[in-house]
Amino acid sequence: MPYSASRGPTERPRIATAAGLIVLAGLAFLLASRWQGSVLQADSRAEPRPPSPSAGLLPEERSTVELFRRASPSVVNITTVTNRRNLFSRRIDRVPEGSGTGFIWDEQGHVVTNLHVLVGGHDAVVTLDDQSTWPAELVGGDPHVDLAVLKIDAPAEKLQPIAVGTSRDLEVGQSVLAIGNPFGLDHTLTTGVISALDREVPSLTQRGLIRGAIQTDAAINPGNSGGPLLDSSGRLIGVNTQIVPSAAGAWAGIGFAIPVDTVNWVVPELIAHGAVERPLIGVELNDSLLRSRGIRGALITSVVPGSGADKAGIRASRRTRGGIILGDLITSIEGRSVASINDVHTILESYRVGDVVTVSVVRGDGEEELNVRLSSSR
Repeated sequence: MPYSASRGPTERPRIATAAGLIVLAGLAFLLASRWQGSVLQADSRAEPRPPSPSAGLLPEERSTVELFRRASPSVVNITTVTNRRNLFSRRIDRVPEGSGTGFIWDEQGHVVTNLHVLVGGHDAVVTLDDQSTWPAELVGGDPHVDLAVLKIDAPAEKLQPIAVGTSRDLEVGQSVLAIGNPFGLDHTLTTGVISALDREVPSLTQRGLIRGAIQTDAAINPGNSGGPLLDSSGRLIGVNTQIVPSAAGAWAGIGFAIPVDTVNWVVPELIAHGAVERPLIGVELNDSLLRSRGIRGALITSVVPGSGADKAGIRASRRTRGGIILGDLITSIEGRSVASINDVHTILESYRVGDVVTVSVVRGDGEEELNVRLSSSR
């Protein structure tokens, strides 16, 4: 650095020393600032707050937790697979087709689910609560109520049959719980209430009507089909079967379950015979004309030749040149009132093929009682 003539040669080291002191002071200030900042930052890292003392679960929460622990080992995941030819080779690949839920019925390895869960698949695989998988054999199915029974060869110690309740004494408003595999999320618990009873919904197999269906607001989504609907005691009261979907195709607050009284009648039939033998009077019925006129009953439009109804003398509607002569109008069976066709089917489900039932009919201006032997639907 040049220096003026007025500055002597001895001034240069002094200036350098002063500059060095200034730099050191700046560095010291900077380090002090950073140290103070680190101290403040360290102080800002406060220790986590200790949790407040818990009062524990409420009684209803403990009940739900315990119910899930008891019931979930009875619930299984069902995956269907199909055989498809590989486009780039001659190899046949096994491809997952769909999934649903089921539950263990007995220690012999019978598993109950919806029939529509299995439609489209060549084979089914059952995954138990312990995540072990077992190939399943179809024992039988009933498209009328959308139920099916599978069988797996798992050891009895791995099988926990579900507790079975009844659906005849259910009340709107009572609590219910559903366990299933919505969207493949296994053993998902949802809760709600019974929002309505005695609904009539079409079977997803398009083969009949599910009568007496339980309506619930417990969340049921794709993958829940075939899973159990439980009461607050953990007993099976229904089999979740379908929903009224939102625009996105998911749960919209309304789901339906097949009542357990129907399940408890159909499943033993499927296990024993592979199909359900339904008792029939042997007639075709119509009630649309009656409903429009406010008339209660089931009008007989035709009689199956050789059936119990034919042998009992039941008369069908027939055409004449002057118009139509109406057939007999069923008003009760075994003393139970018949207001519609649904009542006929519901009442007959309490009987077996070969039973003789008393059918009350209105014929002309009078009423008659006829004894009809029930025939088989097979």
